[in-house]
Amino acid sequence: MNDWRNDRIGSALRGANPTVMCRLTAGFAVIGDTQFLPGYSLLLTDDPAVQRLSELSRPQRAAFLADMDRLGEAVERACARLDPAFRRVNLEILGNTDAFLHVHVWPRFDWEPDDLVGGPVWVYPPDRWTHERYALGARHDQIRQAITDELRTRSA
Repeated sequence: MNDWRNDRIGSALRGANPTVMCRLTAGFAVIGDTQFLPGYSLLLTDDPAVQRLSELSRPQRAAFLADMDRLGEAVERACARLDPAFRRVNLEILGNTDAFLHVHVWPRFDWEPDDLVGGPVWVYPPDRWTHERYALGARHDQIRQAITDELRTRSA
């Protein structure tokens, strides 16, 4: 069986990636597989061959970064509306594990543990990334819909 997780961009292009919230100008806004920080989302490039931001032409790069800004604002507005403890959004382009160009959009909250809230999300314990309790599921439909609504309301 061809799991969409093995080809996130190709499956998004085919309409078979269930995490896609919205098609943007230069990529796809998707909800994250893990939701220990509710609203965690990503922007995936729409070209699976692109590994680095620098591989895009200047106009493509500008479009991708504008999409990043759009998704970041949508996550910020949705999370602030649904959780009064919303603090801010962190945006990261890493690429150390997945070779395709993507941006992590992490909402941060005042309820996070004091020893973790001031640092990068990557210092969270391993169980946050793998435990079923934090896996994307129906209980995240409200935040997913709120982000999607923000993306559609504030179209480019």
